[in-house]
Amino acid sequence: MIARIFFLALALAVACAFPQHGYGGHIAYGGHAVLAGHGAHAVDYYAHPHYQFNYGVEDHHTGDIKSQHEERDGDVVKGQYSLHEPDGTVRTVEYTADAHNGFNAVVHKSGHAVPPQVVQPQPVYHKAIAVAPFHH
Repeated sequence: MIARIFFLALALAVACAFPQHGYGGHIAYGGHAVLAGHGAHAVDYYAHPHYQFNYGVEDHHTGDIKSQHEERDGDVVKGQYSLHEPDGTVRTVEYTADAHNGFNAVVHKSGHAVPPQVVQPQPVYHKAIAVAPFHH
């Protein structure tokens, strides 16, 4: 009799010890164990930065006219950009940047500013609409 109670208690303990996955529990299937310390190690890679690019936009319909050119060699950056201002002048910015001098920009404006033209509003004429009589 004691043996039956012992095996019943043992079966109950095993059933309660089994993990229950219900109501949002996460079940993980498969997958291999990841070995600690196995894999790649960090490499400090330094590539000498070197590039140059330029672009330009010339849209006479909207008046958007601008361009830029820049080049970099190591920690030294040099470039220039220009744009047409709404008043008709052209702004050109030449810039350099390096570790010793920081960022420096020189701005040039060329051309003469033209005051905006004042457009007088024109009267709008509306044609009279003839409405037909409505009877019930």
